[in-house]
Amino acid sequence: MKNEGIEGTERFLSPDKGRGLRAVRHFAVGELVFACPAYSYVLTVNERAAHCEGCFTRKEGLSKCGKCKQAFYCDVDCQKGDWPMHKLECSAMCAYGENWCPSETVRLVARIIMKQRATTERTLSERLLLLTEFESHLDKLDSEKEEMNQSDIAALHHFYSKHIIDLPDNQALIELFGQVNCNGFTIEDEELSHLGSAVFPDVALMNHSCSPNVIVTYKGTVAEVRAVQDINPGDEVFNSYIDLLYPTEDRRERLIDSYFFNCQCDECTSKSKDKAKMEIKKKLSSPPEPEEIRAMVHYAKNVIEEFRRAKHYKNILLHSNPRPSLELLEMCELSQEKMGSIFADTNVYMLHMMYQAMGVCLYMQDWDGAMSYGEKIVQPYSVHYPAYSLNVASMYLKLGRLYLGLERKTQGVKALKKAQGIMEVAHGKDHHYVAEVKREIEEQK
Repeated sequence: MKNEGIEGTERFLSPDKGRGLRAVRHFAVGELVFACPAYSYVLTVNERAAHCEGCFTRKEGLSKCGKCKQAFYCDVDCQKGDWPMHKLECSAMCAYGENWCPSETVRLVARIIMKQRATTERTLSERLLLLTEFESHLDKLDSEKEEMNQSDIAALHHFYSKHIIDLPDNQALIELFGQVNCNGFTIEDEELSHLGSAVFPDVALMNHSCSPNVIVTYKGTVAEVRAVQDINPGDEVFNSYIDLLYPTEDRRERLIDSYFFNCQCDECTSKSKDKAKMEIKKKLSSPPEPEEIRAMVHYAKNVIEEFRRAKHYKNILLHSNPRPSLELLEMCELSQEKMGSIFADTNVYMLHMMYQAMGVCLYMQDWDGAMSYGEKIVQPYSVHYPAYSLNVASMYLKLGRLYLGLERKTQGVKALKKAQGIMEVAHGKDHHYVAEVKREIEEQK
């Protein structure tokens, strides 16, 4: 197909940012700017049987692949549509059994390689930006990231060499993994639970801002970009690449570490929310010294990094007995106790650990504990995050469903309506997630 562009927008050279996307007409808050089907995608292993492998629909009674018994589909059409990609894994899963364990990134890259071989023309995912134009930033990788790339390449060879004839050479694979790591997206549901990974080239064209004017949500395996601020002709269209909860210094560190640029957006320049995000505990006998605050921030970041790196905890939570979950909860509580000697409960590092604790409580089915954490989190979230934040919506949604489960109907409906108000802008009024929330509210009448 020809390069037809995206109506209402254009690719342009953004000052100091390289290529970007800008509006050529006005977009109102909540309006769909554009939709982009995934160039390639993969459902996370933990959501198999709950979601269709082909379209990511969540429903009961999915039909399993007769061969591997691991992939599930809505119907024959979904299964046939996914077969060109699933066949890469089907035989391998049968052969390796429980030893089949490539990472999600490796699985996605394998599918991209097959898609590139089968597709010679520009796809509907690449109306403005080709996947081959992705930046890889290989010259900026540290030794740890280089080692991770080589580990992924080794896994790709191990699990897929029998199923993909003539894999690209090592340098080409290094480039491809670098491109995917810098430009890939995680698909999440309405409660921000991880569903899978994908590449959306046209969505990747947008530059970052810590005060974005659009938000990206998902309808199955299609990314939808909606305005969360009024966008005028000539305005650049900005997405956010990271979680915006944290103060400026932290956000900049995350962006440099993952995307290799120093953010100079209006929010980073003004630091207008930093004071509230770093709220110090009131009624202390004496104000903490700057060095004490820096030391506590350093401690908080180390704790967060420990959680981020402890990937095995996810497997423990999903597949093991309650004891490791209790240990995780204790870690959250101890870190809150230490940070609470200086930080207020509304401090973003306190909120981070509360959110982790809430997740553990939900897994352990400690509904009262989860609700208690959620109630502490939701209001500060509304202050710290931009308007129409998915993080705020998901917190109201979780709280609303917890309230209803605990037969606190009035509070449940109120929280769900708060979630609905944000979701109608972020997801669009016709999204099936919005319809589900409306149904939950109606059932309480």
